[in-house]
Amino acid sequence: MARSTSGFARHATLSRAARLLNDFRFEQSDPARFYGAIADDTAQMVADWHPAPLDGAVILDVGGGPGYFADAFDDRGAHYISVEPDPSEMHAGGLDHRASVRGDGRHLPFADASMDVTVSSNVVEHTSAPWAMAEEMLRVTRPGGTVIISYTLWWGPFGGHEMGLTHYAGGHRAARWYTRRHGHPPKNLFGTSLFPVTAAQGLRWAADAAPRASRVAAFPRYLPHRLWWVMRVPGLREVLGTNLVLVLRKR
Repeated sequence: MARSTSGFARHATLSRAARLLNDFRFEQSDPARFYGAIADDTAQMVADWHPAPLDGAVILDVGGGPGYFADAFDDRGAHYISVEPDPSEMHAGGLDHRASVRGDGRHLPFADASMDVTVSSNVVEHTSAPWAMAEEMLRVTRPGGTVIISYTLWWGPFGGHEMGLTHYAGGHRAARWYTRRHGHPPKNLFGTSLFPVTAAQGLRWAADAAPRASRVAAFPRYLPHRLWWVMRVPGLREVLGTNLVLVLRKR
């Protein structure tokens, strides 16, 4: 475990944080750039936290979307599988889906203990039952395997996604303002495809999962390692943390 912790801490630099936060500007206008950067970062994060090499490991990406993550894991020798409920989202990038399954993260179509790693990147905030999805991820992970869940915090500056900081005035109001300004509703529509998920909720779920998995880490994904302490401060972590990563090891 020390190897994984020090490995990811080495990558969690200020320059990485600035690069990833800058890429957020291109989520709507240039999704290939945005998701390509997130895919590389996610694969590196999984490689650093999983206790074994990824070469030959079976990786399940819950909410894999258009499939931008496949190459990043294939490059590390992993057997990558993604599951995505929305067929329009699966084909949004025009990519070749080599190992994609249409399915609901809350009812994963896989056997118990069948995956070495299950990972979900920026999906929790888009489901109405995020912790049911987290339980399913835990179910399909083998003992000794790794579960990594990364999600955007509602009270952080990116909580409203393309609605910007207007979500601080309320999700429904922000959606109405966006629709009035742009002539169409936001892609991430509050109450339908965007939900207010907090760090406290994720940390509580990880604590409740203790009989089945041990929490290895909980840190703010887009902040440099020297600022990870914010996740230990209630209230402050909800605003400054921006994105919480939970790393669990299946017992």
